[in-house]
Amino acid sequence: MTMPLPQLLPFAWRMLKRDARSGELHLLAAALAVAVAALSAVGFFADRVRLALERESHQLLGADLLLTADHPWPQALIEEARARGLQVVETRTFPSMVTRGSDGELRAQLAEIKAVAAGYPLRGALRVAPALNVADAPARGVPPVGTTWIDERLASALAARVGDQLLVGRVALRVDAVLTLEPDRGINFFSVAPRLLMNLDDLPATGLVQVGSRVGYRLLLAGEASLVNRFQREIEPRLGRGQRIEDPQNGRPEIRLALERAQKFLGLSALLSVVLAAVAVALASRRYVQRHLDPCAVMRCLGATQGLLLRLFLGQFAVLGGLAAIIGCALGYLAHFVLYAWLAQLLATPLPSPGLLPAVQGVAVGLVLLFGFAVPPLLQLKKVSTLRVLRRELGSLHSGSLGGYLAGFLTLVCLMFWVAGEVELGAWVAGGFGAALLVFAVVARLAVSLAAALRGRGRSDSYRAGGVGWRYGLASLERRAGASVVQIVALSLGFMALLLLTVIRGDLLDAWRRSVPPGAANRFIVNIQPEQVASVRTALTALGVSPELAPMVRGRLARINGRAVSAANYTDERAQRLIDREFNLSMRADLPEGNTLSAGRWFSSADLAATGDDAAASVEDGLARTLGLAVGDHLEFVVAGDTVGVRVVGLRKVNWDTMRANFFVLTPPAVLEGYPASWITSFYLAPENADFVNRLIADFPNLTVIDVAAILRQLRSIMDQVARAVQFVFLFTLAAGVIVLYAALASAADERRYELAVMRALGARRDQLRRALLTEFAASGALSGLIAALAAIAVGQFLARQVFRFELAIDLWLPPAAMLGGALLVTGAGWFAATRLLQVAPLETLRGGSS
Repeated sequence: MTMPLPQLLPFAWRMLKRDARSGELHLLAAALAVAVAALSAVGFFADRVRLALERESHQLLGADLLLTADHPWPQALIEEARARGLQVVETRTFPSMVTRGSDGELRAQLAEIKAVAAGYPLRGALRVAPALNVADAPARGVPPVGTTWIDERLASALAARVGDQLLVGRVALRVDAVLTLEPDRGINFFSVAPRLLMNLDDLPATGLVQVGSRVGYRLLLAGEASLVNRFQREIEPRLGRGQRIEDPQNGRPEIRLALERAQKFLGLSALLSVVLAAVAVALASRRYVQRHLDPCAVMRCLGATQGLLLRLFLGQFAVLGGLAAIIGCALGYLAHFVLYAWLAQLLATPLPSPGLLPAVQGVAVGLVLLFGFAVPPLLQLKKVSTLRVLRRELGSLHSGSLGGYLAGFLTLVCLMFWVAGEVELGAWVAGGFGAALLVFAVVARLAVSLAAALRGRGRSDSYRAGGVGWRYGLASLERRAGASVVQIVALSLGFMALLLLTVIRGDLLDAWRRSVPPGAANRFIVNIQPEQVASVRTALTALGVSPELAPMVRGRLARINGRAVSAANYTDERAQRLIDREFNLSMRADLPEGNTLSAGRWFSSADLAATGDDAAASVEDGLARTLGLAVGDHLEFVVAGDTVGVRVVGLRKVNWDTMRANFFVLTPPAVLEGYPASWITSFYLAPENADFVNRLIADFPNLTVIDVAAILRQLRSIMDQVARAVQFVFLFTLAAGVIVLYAALASAADERRYELAVMRALGARRDQLRRALLTEFAASGALSGLIAALAAIAVGQFLARQVFRFELAIDLWLPPAAMLGGALLVTGAGWFAATRLLQVAPLETLRGGSS
């Protein structure tokens, strides 16, 4: 018997509608929809960011080409660019204190100063408002000389209004407008300081750019594409250390890298939902095939071939997968607005609407997931024997199709590599998922065996008084051990993810705050000039602080053991950043407090007097590991145009929690004396002395005071926003876990119905059977919560001890609380699914048989 395609598709559609009305495909569709929704929600948000970067790539630079450096660009290069017909605009960025008012009304705030020349920006436009909370408009030009534009954060911090005077260094600037949009700022991840925009011609009068100041020098270039490209090709080979070119394709790498990592992290979080959904698809498909063995046997008797049966069911599943994937994409599109609400405020660039690519990818993932885990059971339908019509034990579904799921497993692995975006990370993710599932499965199996063994331990009167209900419930866990383990593992993974992002994350932050010693420094003062050291020390002493001021000398690492080094010599991102920047070197004769030797020795009396090739240095051991340094290595730094060579005589372990001014590289005083230096100090400022900073800045306008507490508050705020977004993604994981629970219950529904009917025929009461079911569900939920809590605690302890290096107290209340929560959730969900089993008459069930 054959059926042409025009007849096959309508018949498959009628079968799908019939099965949908009977409810047999609901779990399958729900599992697919949840998996697609989790991935597409992340995909839609990431696509909006990608489109923003592509469409506004020139505005993110403020130009067609951006040259950045940590030292001034040669004037000859600027003139060369202009001679080639390119527009050129210079900018300077650096942190500094800004004050408003005087005497008792003085307010000071750390700000990110940006000094710009006329013509800025070359691409895009600034937007300003005449006051706070007033409609903005495109700006005309840049702040005139003697004026400044400040963003809303700075205006609020200083309680400044348009027309007020702000002191920036030694010059007073009038607030001319509120800055609402700065196109090339792009993103403000970890941007602690608010923005102040000023005219570049006002910068010299401020006196803020001095020895030791960290200033970012930028050249913005724009012009015809051919001229820009030609200039870029010619200038790239001439770039030195600390110089970089950014174009619309690679521009703002810190933005692209941060967003790429965020997308990967959210995507990998969503993958957990996909893994659990795959389990649910496999269970639901097996249940579906069990229910259709008899109809397939009848169709075989009527002449249907194996190929026709397979085509019919594959067509039905294809339509089902497409519809479920479309619903999942719609849910994902709605859900991505939640991610947008929590994460888009970290972006200063408006995001365009997403494209259709995430929807296409979601549908593809849904279909691949469906056929990877639903086809293996379907393949057994075509093999059903016609004799099953007479003998129902023939053609039963067998379990030897593990090899058939290989395609599904490979699909999941490929999906992990795709989301990870790189082979090494993909391998870690796939291995981590596999190891976690294996460990959880082993623990769950042992827990099920232990729970089942408990039912036979007691023989007391109170034990017997509990009746057969709870003993039968615990026995059911062992009798269906495979299904029990699957649902416990699925729920444990979902619970653990949520516990890590809520309880454990909060515990880690609290433990880290407690690890900071009482009275640890909460303010840093930088940019102290040599002639100000004594006065600043006197001011701090009058406050009751015993200050320790340390000199800082800027130097760039040029050679290690005679070999020139650059960022290209390292693959580690942190090593590349360290090599490409200037180090803050310092000098002292004694080992700093909070530093301990981990290798080598501290400076000897001979080292303190040595200079030239015999000069010594002590290196922080974390830096040594990152750059591959060891005791005995010879380092060459370029300091103020001179080469300073030192030999590493020791490595130090630094306790950064002391919040003292620590340095990666220390030398004896004789090595760096005579080189330009600025000074730094740290101290604890009690809340009642908060006005001290205002008075200090009034006396020394060039100083920069960094409020560590404010930085930590903002970092925690950002972490909370990201954590909420990840928690939202993990809600899909929990939903997938509940679907696995329902699928596991449904896969054994016929067996449960028959067992309950036999028990009732043997005299068991409804309330006894009800207790049995509730006991089984509560035990599954409690075990899931216990495993999740123990795993979350273990991960938290590992992070605290191995990553953050501090002690984390174990929350003894977490396991019982998780057990109670898991028991309540699973009991409620399970009872909703299984309550109708008790409503079927035993005689009706026994006549129908156990299959």
